[in-house]
Amino acid sequence: MSTATAVKNQDSSSSNKLLYIDNIKVLLTILVVLHHTVIAYSSSEGWYYNEETSFLGARILSTVFISINQSFFMGYFFLLAAYFTNSSYSKKGVSKFIKDRLIRLGIPLIFYSFILTPFICYLVYYFTKAHITYFNYLSRYDSWIDLGVTWFVAALLLFTLAYAAVKKMFNINFNKPLAAPSSGAIILFAVGLGVISFLVRIIFPVGWVLEPVGFQIGHFPQYIALFIIGLLASKNNWFEQLSEKTGRQLKRSARLCLLLFPVFFIIRYKLNTPLSWFSGGFHWQALLYAVWEQWIGISILTALLIRGKINWNATSILLTKASRSSFAVYIFHPLVTVIFMLALKNWAIDPAIKLLITAPLIVLGSFVLGSIILLIPGVKRIL
Repeated sequence: MSTATAVKNQDSSSSNKLLYIDNIKVLLTILVVLHHTVIAYSSSEGWYYNEETSFLGARILSTVFISINQSFFMGYFFLLAAYFTNSSYSKKGVSKFIKDRLIRLGIPLIFYSFILTPFICYLVYYFTKAHITYFNYLSRYDSWIDLGVTWFVAALLLFTLAYAAVKKMFNINFNKPLAAPSSGAIILFAVGLGVISFLVRIIFPVGWVLEPVGFQIGHFPQYIALFIIGLLASKNNWFEQLSEKTGRQLKRSARLCLLLFPVFFIIRYKLNTPLSWFSGGFHWQALLYAVWEQWIGISILTALLIRGKINWNATSILLTKASRSSFAVYIFHPLVTVIFMLALKNWAIDPAIKLLITAPLIVLGSFVLGSIILLIPGVKRIL
C-alpha cells in the first residue's frame, strides 16, 4: 500500500522500470474492494452489513472467488511493501524511517478505529434497527478499538518496526547475491509454507481472530514469509531476474491448482466433512487445503508479477491517479460498500443480483472517494 511513496523516491530510470508494480497495486486494491463486496452479498456474517444470497450457484462461485483471492492478495501487499522498505530505510535513516512509518501507518489506524468504524456502524444501526442520533449512538458505543480492514496497516507497522529494530541492532548485510529462485524452488517454497500454515492452524484455525487488532493468525505464516521474501527480492533484484519461462510455468501451476478446487467440494459433501476441518485442527483436510492454498497463491502471485513486468510496465493519467489513491481506497472502501448496500437494502431482488449490479459501482465509487480524500490539505503526507 505504501509503494507509491517508495517509487517516487527512486530515480526516474528506476521508476520507469517499476510502473508495473503500481499497476499491480491498483489491481490488488480492486480485488480488496470486490473481496469484501462478495462477502457482504454472499454470506450471513463477516462484514458490517450482510445480505446472504439464496442461490446455491452464487454461493459456490463466491466461495471459489474468496478462497483464491485470499490465497495471494494480502500477502502480495506485504511483499510489495517490503520490496521498498530497505531503500526507504537506507535513504532516511532509522529515526526518520520510524517517524515516517508511525505517521503514514499510525494515523490511519487511529482514524479508522476511532472515527470511521463508529460512523459505519452507526449507519448500519440507523438504517436497520433504530433511527437515533449519532451522539446518542456513540454514548452506547463500546468497540473503540476496532481496526477492521486496517489490521493490515497494523501488521505492516509491526513488521517494519521489527525490521528497523533488527537492522539497527545487528546491521545484517548479505554481500553475496542470491540468484532468483526457479519455478521448482518457488513451488517447493509454497508447499513448505502450506505445511507451516497447517501446523499453525492446528492451534489458530482460519477464522480465529486475535482481538482487538483483527489478526487472523492462520494466515500470518504467508504474510511474514512474503515480507521477508520482499526484502530479499529487493536486495538481490529478483523481480528483474524472474524469467518469462518461470512465469509461464507458474501460470500452468496456478491453472492446475484451480482445476483441483472441486476436490474440496467432493470431500465436503461426499465424505460429509465438517467445513471447520478445512480451516484448521489436526485433520488431513486442513493440511490438503493449506498446501493447495499456498501453492495456488504463490503461483498466481509470481505469474502476475512476471506478466506485469513484461506487459504492464506503462501508465496513463487514469492509472497514475488510481495508483496514487489506492491507499485511500483501501481505508475508505468499507464506507462506500455499506452506503451502496444500505441504499439498496429494500430492493426486493436476490443479493447475488445486487452484487452484479453494485460491484462495479462500489469499485468506481471507492476510487472517486479516494481521489477526493487526497485533495484535503495535509492528507497526501499520510496517504
